[in-house]
Amino acid sequence: MQLLAALISGLGLGSMYGLMALGFHITYSVSGTVNFAQGSSMMLGAVLCFTFAQTLGWPMPLAILLALLLCAAYGLVVEFAAVRPFASRDSNAWLMSTVALGIVLDNVVMHTFGKEPRSLPSPLASSPVEVAGLGLGIYPLQLLIPVVGLLLAAVLHVVARRTRWGIALLAVVQNRDAARLMGIPIKRAIAAAFALSTLLAGVAGMLIAPLFNVNADMGTLFGLKAFAVAILGGIGSAWGVMVAGLLFGVAEGLITVTLGSSYTQIITFSLVIVALACKPNGLFGRAEVKKV
Repeated sequence: MQLLAALISGLGLGSMYGLMALGFHITYSVSGTVNFAQGSSMMLGAVLCFTFAQTLGWPMPLAILLALLLCAAYGLVVEFAAVRPFASRDSNAWLMSTVALGIVLDNVVMHTFGKEPRSLPSPLASSPVEVAGLGLGIYPLQLLIPVVGLLLAAVLHVVARRTRWGIALLAVVQNRDAARLMGIPIKRAIAAAFALSTLLAGVAGMLIAPLFNVNADMGTLFGLKAFAVAILGGIGSAWGVMVAGLLFGVAEGLITVTLGSSYTQIITFSLVIVALACKPNGLFGRAEVKKV
């Protein structure tokens, strides 16, 4: 029973990692850059949803909608203030500037929202449902999270490969001059990618909040793990990062149950190192073809 519970819990956590890793995939696929404030974006989604729904007492659908819109707006700020000024000059300083912006947001939230963890109630995580014949209780939200994650991965894959808008976004990073000549607004496309990236992180934060506590530091470790998942799955593959997230989450759950939580991070990240040593481009990634 413990192994089954760990598997279900791991799938839920893995879906969160996958959703955040999809954000890394989107910005990398469009601009060749990533947002290292992705963990802060996840935290922002959870904190805003709690503030609107619990503190202000607004209806949950309205709280979710406004929280997601503000997460997307934060993505625009990240791209405009922390990425564009450096990427436009072929500088890699955006690596540090996105980290710094995330730290700024974490501390702003800490001073305004407070340090103490808070619980976000949800009817999907209020009482477990007994699985007939197994004597195991499962929260409906634990089953919903993987479904949402896989659906979003499928939607992104279809949009990127089957629609003109998705193909146009991918063309931006492959050949900017050609994309510009085709009438594709480069800056808007990259900004939209960052907005979508932080929106996905916000979705992850709101989904995981009822199962964990909401606090200003909740996104730090999630963001680190999500980036590891993005590299492990092959950051250029939407399906790859989602599957890698599920594998990472399940590994965490099984290791915690069998060996204890003190070994979880040691073994999971060691497995990531071994996997990347064997597959440097990720489990589902492809080596870039360089023309000479």
